Amino acid sequence: MSGDNVKFLVEAVVVLGCIVMGTRAGGVGVGLWGGLGTAVLVFVFREPPGEPPAAALAIILAVVTTAALMQAAGGIDWMVAMAARVIEKRPHQITLIAPLTAFVFSIGAGTSNIIYPLLPVIYDVSYRNHIRPARPLTVTVVQSGMALAASPVSAAMAAMLTLTDVAPYNLGLTQILAITLPACVIGIVVTSLVVNRMWLDLDDDPEVAAKIASGELAAPEAVAVTAPPTGAVAPTTSDTGEAPPASSALTYTAAGRNSALAFFAGVLVIVLLGLFPDLRPAFDVDGESVAIDMTTTIVMVMFTVGVAILFLGRPKVAEVPDQSVFKAGMISAIALFGIAWLTATFIAAHEEQILNTIGEWVTDWTFLFALAVFLVAALTTSQSTATRTIVPIGLAAGLSPGLVTGMWAGALSGVYTLPANGTQIAAANFDHSGTTKLGSKLLDHSFFVPMLIMSVVTVAVGAAIGAIVA
Repeated sequence: MSGDNVKFLVEAVVVLGCIVMGTRAGGVGVGLWGGLGTAVLVFVFREPPGEPPAAALAIILAVVTTAALMQAAGGIDWMVAMAARVIEKRPHQITLIAPLTAFVFSIGAGTSNIIYPLLPVIYDVSYRNHIRPARPLTVTVVQSGMALAASPVSAAMAAMLTLTDVAPYNLGLTQILAITLPACVIGIVVTSLVVNRMWLDLDDDPEVAAKIASGELAAPEAVAVTAPPTGAVAPTTSDTGEAPPASSALTYTAAGRNSALAFFAGVLVIVLLGLFPDLRPAFDVDGESVAIDMTTTIVMVMFTVGVAILFLGRPKVAEVPDQSVFKAGMISAIALFGIAWLTATFIAAHEEQILNTIGEWVTDWTFLFALAVFLVAALTTSQSTATRTIVPIGLAAGLSPGLVTGMWAGALSGVYTLPANGTQIAAANFDHSGTTKLGSKLLDHSFFVPMLIMSVVTVAVGAAIGAIVA
Protein backbone atom coordinates (compact mmCIF):
# COMPACT_ATOMS: atom_id res chain seq x y z
CA MET A 1 0.00 0.00 0.00
CA SER A 2 1.44 3.36 -1.03
CA GLY A 3 2.09 6.19 1.37
CA ASP A 4 -0.70 8.28 -0.16
CA ASN A 5 -3.23 5.50 0.40
CA VAL A 6 -2.12 5.05 4.00
CA LYS A 7 -2.48 8.78 4.60
CA PHE A 8 -5.91 8.71 2.98
CA LEU A 9 -7.09 5.89 5.22
CA VAL A 10 -5.70 7.44 8.40
CA GLU A 11 -7.34 10.77 7.64
CA ALA A 12 -10.59 8.98 6.81
CA VAL A 13 -10.46 7.37 10.24
CA VAL A 14 -9.97 10.82 11.79
CA VAL A 15 -12.99 12.16 9.90
CA LEU A 16 -15.22 9.21 10.83
CA GLY A 17 -13.98 9.29 14.43
CA CYS A 18 -14.87 12.96 14.77
CA ILE A 19 -18.33 12.35 13.30
CA VAL A 20 -18.95 9.49 15.73
CA MET A 21 -17.70 11.48 18.73
CA GLY A 22 -19.73 14.48 17.64
CA THR A 23 -22.81 12.28 17.37
CA ARG A 24 -22.26 10.98 20.88
CA ALA A 25 -21.89 14.54 22.19
CA GLY A 26 -24.99 15.69 20.28
CA GLY A 27 -26.12 19.23 19.44
CA VAL A 28 -23.31 21.74 19.10
CA GLY A 29 -20.89 18.91 19.93
CA VAL A 30 -21.15 17.79 16.30
CA GLY A 31 -19.76 21.13 15.17
CA LEU A 32 -17.05 21.22 17.83
CA TRP A 33 -15.75 17.78 16.91
CA GLY A 34 -15.88 18.75 13.24
CA GLY A 35 -13.72 21.77 14.03
CA LEU A 36 -11.27 19.58 15.95
CA GLY A 37 -11.04 17.17 13.01
CA THR A 38 -10.30 20.08 10.68
CA ALA A 39 -7.53 21.24 13.00
CA VAL A 40 -6.01 17.73 13.04
CA LEU A 41 -6.05 17.52 9.23
CA VAL A 42 -4.46 20.97 8.91
CA PHE A 43 -1.90 20.99 11.76
CA VAL A 44 -1.00 17.29 11.95
CA PHE A 45 -1.39 16.12 8.34
CA ARG A 46 -0.63 19.54 6.79
CA GLU A 47 -3.66 19.57 4.53
CA PRO A 48 -4.86 23.00 3.36
CA PRO A 49 -8.14 23.96 5.07
CA GLY A 50 -11.23 23.56 2.95
CA GLU A 51 -13.81 26.23 2.21
CA PRO A 52 -16.02 26.98 5.26
CA PRO A 53 -19.78 26.77 4.44
CA ALA A 54 -20.33 30.53 4.67
CA ALA A 55 -23.17 30.58 2.13
CA ALA A 56 -25.14 27.86 3.90
CA LEU A 57 -24.66 29.60 7.24
CA ALA A 58 -25.90 32.89 5.80
CA ILE A 59 -29.12 31.23 4.62
CA ILE A 60 -29.66 29.43 7.94
CA LEU A 61 -29.11 32.58 10.01
CA ALA A 62 -31.48 34.66 7.87
CA VAL A 63 -34.22 32.02 7.72
CA VAL A 64 -34.00 31.02 11.37
CA THR A 65 -34.10 34.62 12.56
CA THR A 66 -37.19 35.38 10.47
CA ALA A 67 -38.90 32.12 11.41
CA ALA A 68 -38.24 32.80 15.09
CA LEU A 69 -39.76 36.28 14.69
CA MET A 70 -42.82 34.64 13.17
CA GLN A 71 -43.02 32.16 16.05
CA ALA A 72 -42.70 34.94 18.63
CA ALA A 73 -45.57 36.75 16.91
CA GLY A 74 -47.76 33.64 17.10
CA GLY A 75 -47.36 32.51 13.49
CA ILE A 76 -46.65 28.88 14.37
CA ASP A 77 -49.85 28.77 16.45
CA TRP A 78 -51.86 29.89 13.42
CA MET A 79 -50.21 27.29 11.17
CA VAL A 80 -50.97 24.53 13.65
CA ALA A 81 -54.59 25.61 14.05
CA MET A 82 -55.10 25.63 10.27
CA ALA A 83 -53.45 22.23 9.90
CA ALA A 84 -55.65 20.81 12.68
CA ARG A 85 -58.79 21.97 10.90
CA VAL A 86 -57.73 20.24 7.69
CA ILE A 87 -57.01 17.02 9.55
CA GLU A 88 -60.37 17.01 11.33
CA LYS A 89 -62.40 17.53 8.15
CA ARG A 90 -61.70 13.99 6.89
CA PRO A 91 -61.14 11.92 10.02
CA HIS A 92 -61.44 8.50 8.37
CA GLN A 93 -58.59 9.33 5.96
CA ILE A 94 -56.37 10.66 8.73
CA THR A 95 -53.50 8.24 8.02
CA LEU A 96 -53.09 9.99 4.66
CA ILE A 97 -54.40 13.49 5.40
CA ALA A 98 -52.41 14.10 8.59
CA PRO A 99 -48.91 13.44 7.16
CA LEU A 100 -49.67 15.31 3.92
CA THR A 101 -50.94 18.32 5.88
CA ALA A 102 -47.94 18.25 8.20
CA PHE A 103 -45.72 17.94 5.11
CA VAL A 104 -47.11 21.15 3.61
CA PHE A 105 -46.67 23.12 6.81
CA SER A 106 -43.20 21.69 7.44
CA ILE A 107 -42.20 22.87 3.97
CA GLY A 108 -43.58 26.34 4.57
CA ALA A 109 -42.04 26.74 8.01
CA GLY A 110 -38.73 25.07 7.12
CA THR A 111 -38.76 23.05 10.33
CA SER A 112 -40.25 19.79 11.59
CA ASN A 113 -40.94 21.39 14.99
CA ILE A 114 -44.35 22.42 13.72
CA ILE A 115 -45.65 18.86 14.11
CA TYR A 116 -45.31 18.83 17.92
CA PRO A 117 -48.64 20.54 18.68
CA LEU A 118 -50.33 18.56 15.88
CA LEU A 119 -49.61 15.22 17.55
CA PRO A 120 -52.35 15.38 20.20
CA VAL A 121 -54.83 16.50 17.53
CA ILE A 122 -53.92 13.50 15.38
CA TYR A 123 -54.25 11.17 18.36
CA ASP A 124 -57.62 12.62 19.35
CA VAL A 125 -59.14 12.47 15.87
CA SER A 126 -57.89 8.95 15.13
CA TYR A 127 -58.88 7.48 18.50
CA ARG A 128 -62.34 9.05 18.39
CA ASN A 129 -62.90 7.42 15.00
CA HIS A 130 -61.66 3.99 16.12
CA ILE A 131 -58.48 4.29 14.05
CA ARG A 132 -55.27 2.95 15.53
CA PRO A 133 -53.37 6.17 16.47
CA ALA A 134 -49.98 4.65 15.68
CA ARG A 135 -50.82 4.67 11.99
CA PRO A 136 -51.20 8.43 11.38
CA LEU A 137 -48.76 9.35 14.16
CA THR A 138 -45.84 7.32 12.81
CA VAL A 139 -46.27 8.43 9.21
CA THR A 140 -46.64 12.07 10.27
CA VAL A 141 -43.45 11.94 12.32
CA VAL A 142 -41.41 10.08 9.71
CA GLN A 143 -42.39 12.40 6.84
CA SER A 144 -40.87 15.34 8.70
CA GLY A 145 -37.47 13.74 8.24
CA MET A 146 -37.53 14.27 4.50
CA ALA A 147 -39.95 17.22 4.27
CA LEU A 148 -37.01 19.57 4.73
CA ALA A 149 -35.60 18.33 1.41
CA ALA A 150 -38.61 19.98 -0.23
CA SER A 151 -38.51 23.24 1.77
CA PRO A 152 -36.86 26.31 0.22
CA VAL A 153 -36.09 27.65 3.71
CA SER A 154 -34.71 24.63 5.59
CA ALA A 155 -31.14 24.18 6.81
CA ALA A 156 -30.85 21.01 4.74
CA MET A 157 -31.86 22.87 1.57
CA ALA A 158 -29.40 25.65 2.39
CA ALA A 159 -26.62 23.07 2.59
CA MET A 160 -27.75 21.39 -0.63
CA LEU A 161 -28.00 24.59 -2.65
CA THR A 162 -24.45 25.62 -1.84
CA LEU A 163 -23.27 22.28 -3.26
CA THR A 164 -25.40 21.95 -6.41
CA ASP A 165 -26.22 25.52 -7.48
CA VAL A 166 -22.66 26.08 -8.67
CA ALA A 167 -20.66 25.16 -11.77
CA PRO A 168 -20.39 22.55 -13.16
CA TYR A 169 -23.63 21.18 -11.64
CA ASN A 170 -25.90 24.24 -11.90
CA LEU A 171 -28.84 22.53 -10.24
CA GLY A 172 -30.85 25.36 -8.70
CA LEU A 173 -33.71 25.54 -6.24
CA THR A 174 -36.52 25.00 -8.72
CA GLN A 175 -34.84 21.93 -10.23
CA ILE A 176 -34.28 20.49 -6.77
CA LEU A 177 -37.93 21.06 -5.83
CA ALA A 178 -39.06 19.53 -9.12
CA ILE A 179 -37.33 16.34 -7.98
CA THR A 180 -37.92 16.29 -4.24
CA LEU A 181 -41.54 17.48 -4.05
CA PRO A 182 -43.15 14.74 -6.18
CA ALA A 183 -40.81 12.08 -4.80
CA CYS A 184 -41.68 12.97 -1.20
CA VAL A 185 -45.42 13.14 -1.89
CA ILE A 186 -45.39 9.73 -3.57
CA GLY A 187 -43.34 8.35 -0.69
CA ILE A 188 -45.85 9.67 1.85
CA VAL A 189 -48.88 8.37 -0.06
CA VAL A 190 -47.46 4.87 -0.55
CA THR A 191 -46.30 4.66 3.07
CA SER A 192 -49.71 5.81 4.32
CA LEU A 193 -51.50 3.17 2.27
CA VAL A 194 -49.20 0.42 3.53
CA VAL A 195 -49.21 1.54 7.16
CA ASN A 196 -53.00 1.78 7.12
CA ARG A 197 -53.02 -2.02 6.84
CA MET A 198 -50.32 -2.63 9.45
CA TRP A 199 -50.93 -3.84 12.99
CA LEU A 200 -54.27 -4.74 14.55
CA ASP A 201 -57.26 -2.43 14.17
CA LEU A 202 -57.89 -0.41 17.30
CA ASP A 203 -61.09 -2.29 18.21
CA ASP A 204 -59.33 -5.66 17.80
CA ASP A 205 -56.29 -4.83 19.94
CA PRO A 206 -56.47 -6.78 23.23
CA GLU A 207 -54.06 -4.38 24.98
CA VAL A 208 -56.29 -1.41 24.23
CA ALA A 209 -59.41 -3.36 25.22
CA ALA A 210 -57.79 -4.29 28.54
CA LYS A 211 -56.96 -0.64 29.27
CA ILE A 212 -60.53 0.41 28.53
CA ALA A 213 -61.95 -2.41 30.69
CA SER A 214 -59.71 -1.45 33.62
CA GLY A 215 -60.67 2.21 33.38
CA GLU A 216 -57.11 3.22 32.54
CA LEU A 217 -58.24 4.45 29.12
CA ALA A 218 -61.53 6.09 28.16
CA ALA A 219 -63.58 4.52 25.40
CA PRO A 220 -63.13 6.20 21.98
CA GLU A 221 -66.51 7.97 22.11
CA ALA A 222 -65.68 9.74 25.39
CA VAL A 223 -61.94 10.27 25.10
CA ALA A 224 -60.61 13.27 26.95
CA VAL A 225 -58.57 15.77 25.01
CA THR A 226 -54.98 16.58 25.88
CA ALA A 227 -54.25 20.16 24.90
CA PRO A 228 -51.06 20.62 22.89
CA PRO A 229 -48.31 22.82 24.25
CA THR A 230 -49.50 26.09 22.68
CA GLY A 231 -50.45 27.92 25.84
CA ALA A 232 -54.15 27.52 25.07
CA VAL A 233 -56.69 26.41 27.65
CA ALA A 234 -57.94 22.84 27.26
CA PRO A 235 -61.60 22.60 26.22
CA THR A 236 -64.26 21.30 28.56
CA THR A 237 -66.67 18.48 27.90
CA SER A 238 -69.79 19.55 26.03
CA ASP A 239 -73.37 19.24 27.28
CA THR A 240 -73.76 16.07 25.26
CA GLY A 241 -71.01 14.40 27.27
CA GLU A 242 -68.67 14.27 24.29
CA ALA A 243 -65.34 16.05 24.51
CA PRO A 244 -64.86 18.80 21.92
CA PRO A 245 -62.30 18.35 19.12
CA ALA A 246 -58.67 18.95 20.00
CA SER A 247 -58.36 21.81 17.53
CA SER A 248 -60.65 23.91 19.73
CA ALA A 249 -57.76 24.09 22.21
CA LEU A 250 -55.59 25.74 19.57
CA THR A 251 -55.77 29.51 19.64
CA TYR A 252 -54.10 32.16 17.51
CA THR A 253 -54.13 35.90 17.03
CA ALA A 254 -54.56 38.12 14.00
CA ALA A 255 -50.93 39.19 14.43
CA GLY A 256 -49.88 35.54 14.33
CA ARG A 257 -51.92 34.90 11.21
CA ASN A 258 -50.48 37.95 9.43
CA SER A 259 -46.93 36.98 10.40
CA ALA A 260 -47.38 33.46 9.06
CA LEU A 261 -48.88 34.74 5.81
CA ALA A 262 -45.95 37.13 5.42
CA PHE A 263 -43.52 34.26 5.93
CA PHE A 264 -45.35 32.11 3.38
CA ALA A 265 -45.29 35.03 0.95
CA GLY A 266 -41.53 35.20 1.37
CA VAL A 267 -41.22 31.48 0.62
CA LEU A 268 -43.31 31.99 -2.53
CA VAL A 269 -41.13 34.91 -3.65
CA ILE A 270 -38.00 32.79 -3.19
CA VAL A 271 -39.47 30.01 -5.33
CA LEU A 272 -40.49 32.47 -8.06
CA LEU A 273 -37.06 34.11 -8.11
CA GLY A 274 -35.50 30.67 -8.40
CA LEU A 275 -37.88 29.67 -11.16
CA PHE A 276 -37.37 32.91 -13.12
CA PRO A 277 -33.73 34.07 -12.81
CA ASP A 278 -34.46 37.10 -15.00
CA LEU A 279 -36.43 38.59 -12.10
CA ARG A 280 -33.23 38.80 -10.06
CA PRO A 281 -30.98 41.88 -10.46
CA ALA A 282 -28.03 41.26 -12.78
CA PHE A 283 -24.66 42.98 -12.80
CA ASP A 284 -21.75 43.14 -15.19
CA VAL A 285 -19.03 40.63 -14.33
CA ASP A 286 -16.07 40.54 -16.73
CA GLY A 287 -18.26 41.85 -19.52
CA GLU A 288 -21.08 39.35 -18.84
CA SER A 289 -24.42 40.06 -17.20
CA VAL A 290 -24.76 37.76 -14.18
CA ALA A 291 -27.84 37.55 -11.95
CA ILE A 292 -27.32 37.46 -8.19
CA ASP A 293 -27.16 33.93 -6.81
CA MET A 294 -29.91 32.22 -4.83
CA THR A 295 -27.96 32.37 -1.57
CA THR A 296 -27.94 36.17 -1.70
CA THR A 297 -31.55 36.19 -2.87
CA ILE A 298 -32.83 34.01 -0.02
CA VAL A 299 -30.98 36.03 2.62
CA MET A 300 -32.32 39.37 1.36
CA VAL A 301 -35.89 38.12 0.97
CA MET A 302 -35.90 36.59 4.46
CA PHE A 303 -34.55 39.74 6.10
CA THR A 304 -37.18 41.78 4.24
CA VAL A 305 -39.90 39.42 5.49
CA GLY A 306 -38.47 39.72 8.99
CA VAL A 307 -38.91 43.50 8.92
CA ALA A 308 -42.48 43.03 7.63
CA ILE A 309 -43.21 40.70 10.56
CA LEU A 310 -41.90 43.35 12.97
CA PHE A 311 -44.74 45.61 11.81
CA LEU A 312 -47.43 43.00 11.14
CA GLY A 313 -46.95 40.80 14.19
CA ARG A 314 -45.35 43.15 16.69
CA PRO A 315 -43.29 40.33 18.25
CA LYS A 316 -41.14 41.03 21.29
CA VAL A 317 -37.69 41.01 19.72
CA ALA A 318 -36.07 40.20 23.06
CA GLU A 319 -37.97 36.89 23.09
CA VAL A 320 -36.72 35.75 19.68
CA PRO A 321 -33.59 33.93 21.01
CA ASP A 322 -35.85 31.97 23.36
CA GLN A 323 -37.98 30.51 20.56
CA SER A 324 -37.60 26.80 19.84
CA VAL A 325 -37.07 27.49 16.12
CA PHE A 326 -34.18 29.84 16.90
CA LYS A 327 -32.49 27.46 19.32
CA ALA A 328 -32.78 24.49 16.94
CA GLY A 329 -31.55 26.61 14.03
CA MET A 330 -28.48 27.86 15.87
CA ILE A 331 -27.57 24.33 16.91
CA SER A 332 -27.90 23.23 13.27
CA ALA A 333 -25.72 26.13 12.13
CA ILE A 334 -22.90 25.27 14.53
CA ALA A 335 -23.09 21.56 13.75
CA LEU A 336 -23.15 22.27 10.01
CA PHE A 337 -20.19 24.64 10.15
CA GLY A 338 -17.84 22.22 11.89
CA ILE A 339 -18.76 19.05 10.02
CA ALA A 340 -18.92 20.76 6.62
CA TRP A 341 -15.51 22.35 7.10
CA LEU A 342 -14.08 18.96 8.06
CA THR A 343 -15.48 17.11 5.04
CA ALA A 344 -14.56 19.95 2.66
CA THR A 345 -10.96 19.81 3.88
CA PHE A 346 -10.79 16.02 3.51
CA ILE A 347 -12.41 15.89 0.07
CA ALA A 348 -10.27 18.72 -1.33
CA ALA A 349 -7.12 16.94 -0.14
CA HIS A 350 -8.07 13.53 -1.56
CA GLU A 351 -10.34 14.20 -4.51
CA GLU A 352 -8.34 11.88 -6.79
CA GLN A 353 -8.50 8.93 -4.37
CA ILE A 354 -12.22 9.50 -3.85
CA LEU A 355 -12.85 9.47 -7.58
CA ASN A 356 -10.77 6.32 -8.08
CA THR A 357 -12.14 4.31 -5.13
CA ILE A 358 -15.48 5.51 -3.80
CA GLY A 359 -16.35 6.72 -7.29
CA GLU A 360 -16.05 3.19 -8.65
CA TRP A 361 -18.18 1.76 -5.84
CA VAL A 362 -20.92 4.32 -6.38
CA THR A 363 -20.78 3.85 -10.14
CA ASP A 364 -21.21 0.09 -9.80
CA TRP A 365 -23.75 0.26 -6.96
CA THR A 366 -25.43 3.66 -7.28
CA PHE A 367 -27.71 3.21 -4.31
CA LEU A 368 -24.71 2.97 -1.97
CA PHE A 369 -24.86 6.76 -2.01
CA ALA A 370 -28.40 6.71 -0.62
CA LEU A 371 -27.32 4.19 2.02
CA ALA A 372 -24.43 6.44 3.05
CA VAL A 373 -26.74 9.47 3.46
CA PHE A 374 -29.21 7.30 5.37
CA LEU A 375 -26.57 6.00 7.80
CA VAL A 376 -25.05 9.43 8.50
CA ALA A 377 -28.54 10.86 9.04
CA ALA A 378 -29.26 7.99 11.44
CA LEU A 379 -26.03 8.52 13.37
CA THR A 380 -26.14 12.31 13.56
CA THR A 381 -29.98 12.78 13.53
CA SER A 382 -29.27 15.86 11.40
CA GLN A 383 -30.39 16.29 7.80
CA SER A 384 -28.04 19.19 7.16
CA THR A 385 -25.05 17.30 8.57
CA ALA A 386 -25.82 14.26 6.40
CA THR A 387 -26.10 16.60 3.41
CA ARG A 388 -22.76 18.30 3.89
CA THR A 389 -21.00 15.05 4.76
CA ILE A 390 -22.08 12.74 1.93
CA VAL A 391 -23.48 14.82 -0.96
CA PRO A 392 -20.05 16.32 -1.86
CA ILE A 393 -18.64 12.78 -2.04
CA GLY A 394 -21.45 11.65 -4.36
CA LEU A 395 -20.94 14.64 -6.64
CA ALA A 396 -17.14 14.22 -6.62
CA ALA A 397 -17.61 10.53 -7.46
CA GLY A 398 -19.35 11.49 -10.70
CA LEU A 399 -23.03 10.94 -9.92
CA SER A 400 -25.32 13.36 -11.72
CA PRO A 401 -26.69 16.13 -9.47
CA GLY A 402 -30.26 15.12 -10.31
CA LEU A 403 -29.67 11.53 -9.25
CA VAL A 404 -27.91 12.68 -6.08
CA THR A 405 -30.79 15.01 -5.22
CA GLY A 406 -33.46 12.35 -5.74
CA MET A 407 -31.77 9.79 -3.51
CA TRP A 408 -30.78 12.43 -0.95
CA ALA A 409 -34.39 13.39 -0.25
CA GLY A 410 -35.58 9.91 0.68
CA ALA A 411 -32.44 8.96 2.58
CA LEU A 412 -32.89 11.86 5.01
CA SER A 413 -35.66 9.85 6.72
CA GLY A 414 -32.81 7.90 8.28
CA VAL A 415 -32.89 10.41 11.16
CA TYR A 416 -35.70 8.27 12.61
CA THR A 417 -33.80 4.98 12.55
CA LEU A 418 -33.37 5.09 16.33
CA PRO A 419 -36.20 6.13 18.70
CA ALA A 420 -34.23 9.05 20.09
CA ASN A 421 -35.80 12.09 18.42
CA GLY A 422 -38.06 14.49 20.25
CA THR A 423 -40.94 14.04 17.82
CA GLN A 424 -40.85 10.25 18.22
CA ILE A 425 -40.87 10.50 22.00
CA ALA A 426 -43.65 13.12 21.92
CA ALA A 427 -45.82 10.99 19.61
CA ALA A 428 -45.47 7.97 21.90
CA ASN A 429 -46.32 10.06 24.96
CA PHE A 430 -49.38 11.65 23.36
CA ASP A 431 -50.71 8.22 22.31
CA HIS A 432 -52.52 7.29 25.52
CA SER A 433 -53.77 4.08 23.90
CA GLY A 434 -50.19 2.78 23.86
CA THR A 435 -50.25 1.75 20.21
CA THR A 436 -47.24 3.95 19.36
CA LYS A 437 -44.23 2.29 20.96
CA LEU A 438 -40.60 3.33 21.37
CA GLY A 439 -39.52 -0.29 21.81
CA SER A 440 -36.69 -1.67 23.90
CA LYS A 441 -34.28 -3.11 21.30
CA LEU A 442 -33.39 0.04 19.30
CA LEU A 443 -35.08 -1.06 16.06
CA ASP A 444 -38.35 -2.52 17.37
CA HIS A 445 -40.13 0.83 17.67
CA SER A 446 -43.31 1.74 15.78
CA PHE A 447 -41.55 4.23 13.50
CA PHE A 448 -38.97 1.84 12.03
CA VAL A 449 -41.01 0.04 9.35
CA PRO A 450 -42.84 3.19 8.16
CA MET A 451 -39.45 4.94 7.98
CA LEU A 452 -37.96 2.14 5.86
CA ILE A 453 -40.94 2.09 3.49
CA MET A 454 -40.90 5.86 3.03
CA SER A 455 -37.13 5.95 2.51
CA VAL A 456 -37.04 3.14 -0.07
CA VAL A 457 -40.01 4.46 -2.06
CA THR A 458 -38.84 8.07 -2.04
CA VAL A 459 -35.26 7.15 -2.95
CA ALA A 460 -36.45 5.01 -5.88
CA VAL A 461 -38.93 7.60 -7.16
CA GLY A 462 -36.50 10.46 -6.56
CA ALA A 463 -33.73 8.68 -8.44
CA ALA A 464 -36.06 8.07 -11.38
CA ILE A 465 -37.22 11.70 -11.50
CA GLY A 466 -33.70 13.02 -10.92
CA ALA A 467 -32.37 11.03 -13.87
CA ILE A 468 -34.95 12.77 -16.08
CA VAL A 469 -34.80 16.31 -14.68
CA ALA A 470 -31.02 16.57 -14.64
